[in-house]
Amino acid sequence: MRRINGAAAGTALALVLFLGACSLEKLAMKKVAGMLSGSSSADVFSSDNDPDFVGDALPFAIKLYESLLASLPEHAGLRLRTGSLYIMYANAFVQTPADMTPRREAETKDYLLGRAKNLYLRGRDILFAALEKKNPLIHRQLKERKYKEAMAPFAKEDVPLLYWTAVGWVAAFAVNPFDMALGQTVPQTTAMMDRVAALEPGFGRGALDAFYVSYYGSLPEYLGGDAAKAREHFAKAQAVAGTSDTSSLMALATTVCVKEQNAAEFKRLLGRVLEFDPDSSPQNRLVNILNQRKARWLLEHIDDFFIEMERP
Repeated sequence: MRRINGAAAGTALALVLFLGACSLEKLAMKKVAGMLSGSSSADVFSSDNDPDFVGDALPFAIKLYESLLASLPEHAGLRLRTGSLYIMYANAFVQTPADMTPRREAETKDYLLGRAKNLYLRGRDILFAALEKKNPLIHRQLKERKYKEAMAPFAKEDVPLLYWTAVGWVAAFAVNPFDMALGQTVPQTTAMMDRVAALEPGFGRGALDAFYVSYYGSLPEYLGGDAAKAREHFAKAQAVAGTSDTSSLMALATTVCVKEQNAAEFKRLLGRVLEFDPDSSPQNRLVNILNQRKARWLLEHIDDFFIEMERP
């Protein structure tokens, strides 16, 4: 009996030590996850002045975040950071190079755009899982166009989650507008952004209005495209972030100006992007440098976008 009790005690002790080790490991992972999903972690990337360095580092960082998320699926901050980084990386370091790929390299361009779409949707799906947790009926309600019911459970603390989910969703369609199945879901993203606007109109210090510039400026009219609304949101974005972020300048130039074939305004807006001093807004340094890189390319290839400027 003593041997049995001794064995049982040893087993119990081993179990306690094992569970204690697991708890400590979980605690350590939560600590790391909290650090990685904090604002200081984002600033390390957004304030950098070397886009290529950040572009090389981000894939490893994203997979690290995703590995932690697999162990801590309930960590809301880590899920938001992981999903949004997928979307940011797809835009800055996959779609943008695709947009700047010469037409003669069509195969490379198509490959990059397909990859960007995949990454956009991957980020969206990571984020959408958190929306489903708060509203298990959201998928069905959005599909049935019950937008008010679908958005009702979400409060101000959910704004970043709704924003980035919608951004990834719309961006995936934008790189492949011939995907009619995805195009039919665009109104669902509108419902999300309208909820963001209702809960926090000034979200992201102009980021919401810059999104609407691209949204209304790029979509065809039958899906809600509206140049007048794009210009209205451009004015709002400039009022809030005109001295710190060039994104709305890029958005209007590459959508409405091209659609309206207004080459003079296109050059004027991109000129303002190039004149901007990235160091004057450290928190947006990376995005402003990336915008300047693309602005130079667009001006060098302006003939590709405006018919009246084509040469014989």
